[in-house]
Amino acid sequence: MFRADEIAQKVITPRPRDSHKGSFGRVLLIGGHYPYGGAIIMAALACVNSGAGLVSVATDRDNITALHAHLPEAMAFEMSDKERLMAAIGQAEVILIGSGLSEDTLAKSVFETALENINASQTLIIDGSALNLLARYKLTLKTNKVILTPHQKEWERLSGLEIKKQNATNSQSALADLPRGTILVAKSQATTVYTVDSACLLGVGGPYQATGGMGDTLAGMIAGFCAQFRDNLFETVVAAAYLHSYIADRLSKDAYVVLPTSISQVIPKVMKEFSSLSAKNSCDQS
Repeated sequence: MFRADEIAQKVITPRPRDSHKGSFGRVLLIGGHYPYGGAIIMAALACVNSGAGLVSVATDRDNITALHAHLPEAMAFEMSDKERLMAAIGQAEVILIGSGLSEDTLAKSVFETALENINASQTLIIDGSALNLLARYKLTLKTNKVILTPHQKEWERLSGLEIKKQNATNSQSALADLPRGTILVAKSQATTVYTVDSACLLGVGGPYQATGGMGDTLAGMIAGFCAQFRDNLFETVVAAAYLHSYIADRLSKDAYVVLPTSISQVIPKVMKEFSSLSAKNSCDQS
């Protein structure tokens, strides 16, 4: 079993001096269908604060003003605009879909558009209601760079595994039916990141995270990390998931409940701490 804290220190490295916003990836977030607009806003906050270079959001038109009030750094457009959506998909390196997407006809159409237009070089993160759409309609995934972020009931719908049977052996076996390379972030009181042949228990987090929007924030962090740390996708996902709960642990020392937006506020500071450790470790080894 891998050590999540060690992986995080390895992944979160100092930024090169000769870099620019394009160096840190283009991310497209799709979701926030009425009445779940807050979900995609929280995902976008986490994605931008995690360091993604350019972030675009496809959401309900009525949600765009609220999004920009919270996060003027993100670009936004109406997700029902299929032509613009297809263009944005083509420009993105990382696509996150599902945070507050809903499961109605428009949501299904938007998800199908994303799946039809994504290519094998892009990373696709499937969260929230998109996981239920994937399970219900048996939609086809065209890329091997797939990251699933289900809680236990969502994983039951997608894999057919009852919650009581969702152990490492069974979850990894279920992944064999999905595209090779699929990464599973199995969210629970003992969140574990899986591939078919690898597993990493995070070992952090607690009941103070049990509030709406926590998963949206995690998905946004994963998207932001995938956009900029590209050497090893499994390790990148582990690092993002670990940092999410590590920050919650720290904040819980002074708070009974940790809000997802509170996590996003301190992501840059904690990433700086980890990057300094990474730099120190590199110097010690040289």
